[in-house]
Amino acid sequence: MTRDDAANGDRPAVLLLHGLTASSDMFVLPETRNLVDVLLDAGYEPWLLDWRGSCRLPYNDDDGAGYSFDDVALYDIPEAVARIRERIGGRRLFVVAHCLGALSLSLSMTAGLVPGLAGVVAQGVFLTPKLAASTRLRMHFGFEVLRRRIRHVPVDFRKAGFRSKYTPLFALASLGADCPDPTCQMLHNSAWSVGASLFVHDQLDRRTHERLADLFGSAPMCVIPHLRRIELAHTVVRWNLSDGRYSALPENALDSADRIDCPVLLMSGSENGLWLDANKLCHDVLAARHPRLDARYVEIPGYGHVDPFIGRGAALDVFGHIVGFLDEHR
Repeated sequence: MTRDDAANGDRPAVLLLHGLTASSDMFVLPETRNLVDVLLDAGYEPWLLDWRGSCRLPYNDDDGAGYSFDDVALYDIPEAVARIRERIGGRRLFVVAHCLGALSLSLSMTAGLVPGLAGVVAQGVFLTPKLAASTRLRMHFGFEVLRRRIRHVPVDFRKAGFRSKYTPLFALASLGADCPDPTCQMLHNSAWSVGASLFVHDQLDRRTHERLADLFGSAPMCVIPHLRRIELAHTVVRWNLSDGRYSALPENALDSADRIDCPVLLMSGSENGLWLDANKLCHDVLAARHPRLDARYVEIPGYGHVDPFIGRGAALDVFGHIVGFLDEHR
């Protein structure tokens, strides 16, 4: 975890949570005006957490012990929040979270493990995951077959090698692809073989596109059973039901959404090729079931799933929505 040591005084703090297989690098892209730069200029103190799903950590690529999103919600996020609060004292703390970082955060929040946040921005998905029918089919059946044979799905063809057991996955990802780059095919055309898309291709700066293999890592198969359970329930549910260590987490996060005690901005690109309109659905469900919760939804035209953070024009098209929400509640 890092912070900008020059930021002090009464600046509100903002914890940034990446998605699975990405890292905190997605918030500090040097080739574009990134979110950290924008937050600093707007008078905020960004904090970056690489939780255990980061491509900068060994958990995704090795064959060691696995984890579930219960671990992220119970250990990683609350510990990060506690450490930040030790340093910032009584200053306000926001969280901006992407994809499965946001999904894990929802479990932490509905467990009451991170109370008193000033506000949360959840990008892509939050409490109500929603996948396309073809993606659901691959996750529930195709990935069960894969999980018996491999421990992770790589994105860097150069590291995997042409004669590896992963070659058929890269070949499948290349079908119908417009871009010749194998890593782009795996992410844009296949999303680690689930048949989804992580971004709108034209939204990426050329330099960002060239280093996709550095920004995204292998997808660990250990999280797939938990994702399948979440997808079948159409909400965030606990994986470890018989292990008392996880009893602090609700069995069903949506049923405990009344424990969310701060405003929430649900954000998504209009062309989200992974979670579709999951956050619009989340807004509608929360409005019906928990009308007192300050939850709003904003859709970013022309953007996909991760390009609202790494897109070349994100500072102009997206970050204003985030800063505006933070300013409203600072």
